[in-house]
Amino acid sequence: MTAKDFARRMEAAVAQAASAGLTGLLVTPGPDLAYFTGYKPTAITERLTLLILDGDHDPHLIVPTLERPDAAAAPGYSVVETTDWADGTDPYEPVSRLLDPAGHYAISDNAWAMHLLGLQAALPQSRYTSMTASLPMLRAVKGPDEVALLEAAGAAADAAYEQIKGVRFAGRTETQVGNDLAGFLREHGHSQVDFTVVGSGPNGANPHHEMGDRVIEEGDMVVLDFGGLKDGYGSDTTRTVHVGPPTPLERDIFDIVRAAQQAAFEAVQPGVPCQEIDRVARKVITDAGYGENFIHRVGHGIGLTTHEPPYMVEGETRPMVPGMCFSIEPGIYLPDRFGVRIEDIVTVTENAGRRLNNTSHDLHIVA
Repeated sequence: MTAKDFARRMEAAVAQAASAGLTGLLVTPGPDLAYFTGYKPTAITERLTLLILDGDHDPHLIVPTLERPDAAAAPGYSVVETTDWADGTDPYEPVSRLLDPAGHYAISDNAWAMHLLGLQAALPQSRYTSMTASLPMLRAVKGPDEVALLEAAGAAADAAYEQIKGVRFAGRTETQVGNDLAGFLREHGHSQVDFTVVGSGPNGANPHHEMGDRVIEEGDMVVLDFGGLKDGYGSDTTRTVHVGPPTPLERDIFDIVRAAQQAAFEAVQPGVPCQEIDRVARKVITDAGYGENFIHRVGHGIGLTTHEPPYMVEGETRPMVPGMCFSIEPGIYLPDRFGVRIEDIVTVTENAGRRLNNTSHDLHIVA
């Protein structure tokens, strides 16, 4: 990413904000600031850092004086004007000089409440809405460089899955297997491991089960959901394995989920509403008699964070466009018995979908 690339992102965001009837955007440390400038503060503190994007000024960064050298090292720094503020001064005073006193701004979802309240106190007539609520597609459509990074992260997660299949499951705790999995992710280039769900037996019926001290047993179905960040972009994949031979019911449930995941993938196409992906997967599971056991949306966007727009869920009528990247992860969860989920990250191409995870969907038997 060059300074010109970041400048183009800022220009596009200002245009999106204007089209949405907004005065501009206020960007705080986190994925939004990294997206627009490449600046990732080493410590996100109570000191105000704020990028102002609007149609009346050049991009302007407000930054604490002691952190300005770090900001200046960011690749997008050269295309922004900068004002620093020192400890003991009011950081909202320089901001108030740049904002429209009665403006309506989108602000990063993860902005600190104290900063939002400080802006409201400095400019009582101003209004603010969350970035996701007002500009949900701001980071949703990825450029080729971003898709390549997501593909590399997916390939690294795939490699970690191929390794975890070779470790022993039976007689070990979920935490032990999860630690192995996290180590494999790091071995394949993940700088940050965000989650390693290992849901064995009845724990697999909880989609967000946190790995614990349950000892995995022969005959367990085990849900493995894992991911994190590699070179700044996310991975997120789920495979379900079985310790020893599965029962006929377990095999049937697995085959239903696999069919639902495949049907949803085949429905990916530009112009199709996002909700249709959820509907297609849900119909397969409902027709098989397990609709009430599919208890979450079928997918979420991914990029600089592992959960971001677009969301593949009923009610999201926004059409898919090339460059969108999201998960397809249907599941069936039988309380107190077991769960099954299969998840791939998919990108929308000019005429279809393309998987960024490519390990087998077969039910793998582990020891």
